[in-house]
Amino acid sequence: MFPDSVIPTILCGGTGTRLWPLSRESFPKQFLKLNYNSKKSLLQNTFERVSSIEGMKSPILICNEEHRFIVAEQMREINIDKSTILLEPFGRNTAAAIALAALSSIREEDDPIILVLSSDHEIKNNDQFQKVINAGLKYAKENKLVTFGVVPHSAETGYGYIKAEKPFKFSEIIGNKISKFIEKPNYDKALELIKDNRYTWNSGMFLFKAKTVLQEIEKYSPKVLDHCKRSLDSSEHDLDFQRLNKKEFQNCPNISFDVAVMEKTDKGYVLPLDAGWSDIGSWDSVWENSKKDKNNNHVEGNVILDNTKNSYLRSEQRLVVGIGINNLIVVETNDAILISNKEETQKVKDIVNQLKTNNINAGHMHSKIFRPWGHYISVVEEPRWQLKLIYVKPGEKLSLQMHHHRSEHWIVVSGTAKVDLDNKEAILSENESIYIPLGAKHRLTNPGKIALTLIEVQSGSYVGEDDIVRFEDKYGR
Repeated sequence: MFPDSVIPTILCGGTGTRLWPLSRESFPKQFLKLNYNSKKSLLQNTFERVSSIEGMKSPILICNEEHRFIVAEQMREINIDKSTILLEPFGRNTAAAIALAALSSIREEDDPIILVLSSDHEIKNNDQFQKVINAGLKYAKENKLVTFGVVPHSAETGYGYIKAEKPFKFSEIIGNKISKFIEKPNYDKALELIKDNRYTWNSGMFLFKAKTVLQEIEKYSPKVLDHCKRSLDSSEHDLDFQRLNKKEFQNCPNISFDVAVMEKTDKGYVLPLDAGWSDIGSWDSVWENSKKDKNNNHVEGNVILDNTKNSYLRSEQRLVVGIGINNLIVVETNDAILISNKEETQKVKDIVNQLKTNNINAGHMHSKIFRPWGHYISVVEEPRWQLKLIYVKPGEKLSLQMHHHRSEHWIVVSGTAKVDLDNKEAILSENESIYIPLGAKHRLTNPGKIALTLIEVQSGSYVGEDDIVRFEDKYGR
């Protein structure tokens, strides 16, 4: 008999730097649509692949402050309006996230089962994945801490490994007590491990009763539980979000759940998972999971090829032409282009770190910035002026605000704009414009049924995003 309640906990942190330039801190990979078969993001697919399991409830999502509106909007797009979104003021690894989810869940249910999922995994065989989850519920009901070991098909050095006490029959979904965890091995060690049916890749997914995992966290990492309790007890509700107490949370140990609990507990069990799992950890793995043509190429966007093989080419905007190339990753965005040999894509993360060290914005920010009301695109940026394209969703509005150092000129390209300017109201249609003087209180609203698009020209002694004084804001910023 299955439990009445299974609550998926989706971990939405991480910056996804290995998939730069498409994934950046401002919009990391879990929010991208990378699966050619789906129009949904990795985050949306994460919930939808388990949503039909018996007893599955609305999710608990754990993310950071910067991504809160992206998470909420992507959940609304798949008709999930009652999710719990916990905002971490900064990352404290998976032990804290799982403790928070378990503590939050028992405030809603007596002792639900928690299914912990990463928001950036890909699963090709969803039916098999659900069978393994359902098999794991039996062990979770028996107060086991269940994890899922991916059946290895190659000697991978990018994953940790789990050693079970007994060899698996990979054709059967039967749990096995965990013997130990192995950190990411070198190639020779990985080659040795995959010859032994006791070893599987560590997927980082878990299944257990909320009260059982809290007991184990209290036993082996009491500081994690204590500070998570304190930060949750003194948290604040803000619109769709629950904002953890920063002062309490900063004292929480920064430790993974594996190290904090799973490596110490005697309740750990691992089930074999053979369902086409991938953590989409590099552009090479994106290519591996992509649909390919007869020349083994995956092509997206405005791309023309001649005599090209075994490559991944993606254009977000400009025309990309490939002639006589092989085994390459080419990703074009409006402010950066990545060209890499497929075998070298793990080094992308090092390049991103170099960009950050040199204070190059493209290392962490997209030129397209998402906001709860829509998004804007920086077209030209100069020290004393910049030009943006602003897109406002129907019925949405920006905050009532003013600037100390810049004036603005708005030109409506499409849609209708309602502008509040120093206690006066103006309605602008296509090809109409308005000037916002320095220091003036103003607000932009889209009162129409279609998206509003306008050009914004800023000029002044300083045009940074932090020159905003907000007086009213429906999003609580």
